[in-house]
Amino acid sequence: MADKSIKQPENVPGKYYVDQTCVPCNDCIKEAPDLLQYSADESHIFVKKQPSTPNEEKQAKAAMAMCPVDAIGDDGE
Repeated sequence: MADKSIKQPENVPGKYYVDQTCVPCNDCIKEAPDLLQYSADESHIFVKKQPSTPNEEKQAKAAMAMCPVDAIGDDGE
C-alpha cells in the first residue's frame, strides 16, 4: 500500500499520488498516460493530473492495481 507520508514532491494535490517507493517500470503510464508522468531525471513517476472524468478514474484505478511495488495511492488530500 502506498504511503502518503512519503509522496513524491511533484504530485499535484488530490486523492491520487505516487510515493517514494516508485521504481519507474512504465506499466502505470501505459494505463494512465494523461494522469502520470516521469520525473525530469526519469527516476520515478508522479501524478501530473487528478482524474476528472469516469474514464480517467478508471485509468487511475487500473494504474494503481498494476503497480508492482504498490507506490500509487488513492487516500491523499
